[in-house]
Amino acid sequence: MTKNIPIVKEPNKVLRASAKDVDADDIRGKKIQKLITDMKVTLKNTPDGVGLAAPQVGKSLNIFIVSEEAEEIDKAEKRGWEKGHNDDGKPSFAKASEGEKKPYEKREWKYHVFINPVVKNISKKKLEGPEGCLSVPGKYGTVKRHEKITVQAIDEHGKKFIRGASRFFARVTQHELDHLQGTLFIDKAEKIIEAKPNGG
Repeated sequence: MTKNIPIVKEPNKVLRASAKDVDADDIRGKKIQKLITDMKVTLKNTPDGVGLAAPQVGKSLNIFIVSEEAEEIDKAEKRGWEKGHNDDGKPSFAKASEGEKKPYEKREWKYHVFINPVVKNISKKKLEGPEGCLSVPGKYGTVKRHEKITVQAIDEHGKKFIRGASRFFARVTQHELDHLQGTLFIDKAEKIIEAKPNGG
């Protein structure tokens, strides 16, 4: 039975620990498969989230997931949508190009699963951008991230893969990789701002 897992908040110690690799033989086992499924359900039920790492649900394991919504956000920006940001650091789109009403349709997103990720390549160029975190509610700030990143990992079926990412998807990937090292965005952010209590 799948369930929504409570998201661990700072200053919980699990958020500051270095996560451990998952044994290859355990990936297809019930325990890890249930964790991944529960992480997907949790992220699905968190409207402001596009990524989630295992430490954020109390498990110090090298696993994170990214919603395909991150790809849609990048595509929307390429199509000429002007990107703003909510108080949680997640992009919002305030203005469209001619004839469009919204950047993309909300739907049942798929989730990219990264197990035991290893960074294979990063771009020299960095981009500044706002970030927030489900584990650090009420705060956001500006963080410099590599514009592009290539990661090797194992998927939920136990198969190795290599994935390149750029811009927002790359930012989310780096944010989640930090979680696996016990690093939070507030450790790197400039201009940290407290969001208004009413969520505005």
